[in-house]
Amino acid sequence: MTSLRELPSVEQLLRASRSDHLIKKYGRPLTLDAIRSTLDEVRAQFKLALPQGHRDDVSRAEGTKPEAGLPSTDVIIAQAESHLQAWTAPTLLPVINATGVILHTNLGRAPLSEATIAAMKEAAENYSTLEYDLEKGQRGSRLIHAESILRKLTGAEAAVVVNNNASAVLLVLSTLANKKRVIISRSQLVEIGGGFRVPDVMKQSGAKLVEVGTTNKVRLSDYQEALEEPTALVMRAHRSNFKIVGFTEEPELKEIVDVTHRANVIVVDDLGSGALLDTAKYGFAHEPTVQESLAVGTDLVCFSGDKLLGGPQAGIILGKKLLIDKIKKHPLARAVRADKTCLAGVTATLLHYLKDEAEREIPIWKMMSLTLEQLKVRAEMWRDDLGKGDVIQSESTVGGGSLPEECISTYVLALTIKSPDKILKKLRKSHPPIIARVENDTILFDPRTVLNDELLLSNLKILLSEKI
Repeated sequence: MTSLRELPSVEQLLRASRSDHLIKKYGRPLTLDAIRSTLDEVRAQFKLALPQGHRDDVSRAEGTKPEAGLPSTDVIIAQAESHLQAWTAPTLLPVINATGVILHTNLGRAPLSEATIAAMKEAAENYSTLEYDLEKGQRGSRLIHAESILRKLTGAEAAVVVNNNASAVLLVLSTLANKKRVIISRSQLVEIGGGFRVPDVMKQSGAKLVEVGTTNKVRLSDYQEALEEPTALVMRAHRSNFKIVGFTEEPELKEIVDVTHRANVIVVDDLGSGALLDTAKYGFAHEPTVQESLAVGTDLVCFSGDKLLGGPQAGIILGKKLLIDKIKKHPLARAVRADKTCLAGVTATLLHYLKDEAEREIPIWKMMSLTLEQLKVRAEMWRDDLGKGDVIQSESTVGGGSLPEECISTYVLALTIKSPDKILKKLRKSHPPIIARVENDTILFDPRTVLNDELLLSNLKILLSEKI
């Protein structure tokens, strides 16, 4: 009769020859854990195979033969290996973005330039001058990194880089408006991805939120009336992911700045995307730029590093030196500070703008500057290589909370397949996964956002060769 006593012990399994490579690859402690988990599963399955009345009687269970015998040592180790593979499999994977959404938030937003990747790698694998002053031979400050380039690019008096734009806004408000009034238009109390709400961040800082105007109409007089009471600052939050159209009214930023400064109150502009180049040049609507905001007298501007800037995740604060100096000294500045790889990446990305090579070197700007003819040629090459599909005209979008509803013409490879959802699922399981989009039961692959044609085509060939 089969008995649980016949199961090999943990030590016997660890000494088995098949376990050697598992220990070398995953380490003894984790391999041990996987073997123990597998043995627990085997015992549980053994008990389930017993007659109902015998399952709780351990002594009888060990002497009773279930319908299926115990697994062999090789089977147990194979199952343990499956556990080890599952436990150590990465969840953050590179993917091929064939959706045509340039700043795809779910897919990591902006891919980085080669120079940016190299700078981040160098900072990561070496010691660095993160907080060391080579000239003085003593401790320095990480807050200086990227500042001189930002000042040169934008004309701002000072700058500081933190870990993302939400942190930038929180830090500014915590420093300058804790327990004080902050005026903002009701039309700008927005919610962006993941349930992130601007008013929640403002309240978290301790600021007293003062809403002016209505959802669709805010006038300069609304600001003037609110400014009659003592106020810390006026904030403008860019509506990055939606538009208000129709019966609307809103003063220009310069008008807000002028009326606010007459009341001796500062203005903070949360630009969100942080464009340094004019998006209208590439067929999109004009996205307000950092330079334009500073030019009309805004005291502080906040924006993201991984959106239209095209760099790593970061939050950048630019503006008056007196205010930036206060921000740098606030206790929260340490909690939201950027790490060495972020600072290296932001600096390298900004250098592309300083050297007037952003369009040539930064992937998102290269994508936006692609011509229709270039896109059509690539899509046709895909079709000819695969021997399937049609090349049709379609639209790409910026995404990432930038230029809502704005599209630009593109050419795509269209595959008409009976079960598009089934194919999309298979595409997501390829190596690397391919993310495409569906329109009218047709799968579309947009070359604008595909960085590696060869990888895309090799995976598609494998998939299309299967009987599906």
